[in-house]
Amino acid sequence: MRLKVNDVELNYEVIGEGQPLIMLHGNREDHTIFKEAGEVLKQEYKIYLIDSRCHGESEDTEKLTYNLLSDDVIAFIEVLGIEKPVLFGFSDGAIATLYAAAKRSDILSGIIVCGANSYPKGLKRYVYRGIRLKTLFAKDKYDYLMISGPHLKGEDFENIKVPSLVIAGEKDVVKEKDTKFIASSIKDSKLLILKGEDHGSYIIHSTKIAEIILSNWPIA
Repeated sequence: MRLKVNDVELNYEVIGEGQPLIMLHGNREDHTIFKEAGEVLKQEYKIYLIDSRCHGESEDTEKLTYNLLSDDVIAFIEVLGIEKPVLFGFSDGAIATLYAAAKRSDILSGIIVCGANSYPKGLKRYVYRGIRLKTLFAKDKYDYLMISGPHLKGEDFENIKVPSLVIAGEKDVVKEKDTKFIASSIKDSKLLILKGEDHGSYIIHSTKIAEIILSNWPIA
């Protein structure tokens, strides 16, 4: 299905029945990375799987920023009249989730973020330097997105007033201290560092994230 919101046409799929759950993918991915998890979660949730702007079958726009990604999902919720969804995001989708929750916690019932960083150098040094080096030789909006943002600060996290599950892999590309900073800065939050997992090993075409959600959400 397709929907025009915030001056961009988004492609999305809806599966399952139950509490609404919106799932946002990461950089250079699309909603199909959640296919396996969705098959498990659809027994408990009505899942909205969105291709972010410039990804998948959604409209490709000149600009790509975390603010735009978050505004897109806020508009998506409002246009469809989705009542108090849980907003889930992975990687860049997790950053967009944090921005959206900081702006409009009132329209959400909670957030789940996996592999989010609060600022560009929240990425491990070798990852950040590798991306930055690439942007010196080629103008790529997907790489530029990751080195030009995010810029989430204490006051942004204070504005997140819904229960929040913050997850990262033990071998994530995000520094563990930044993951812990995010979790500690949100008043009602739970932190999970997953032993043996990397940035996307428990998410991309995996049922592990579904089992983690079902076991830990809503947070105690």
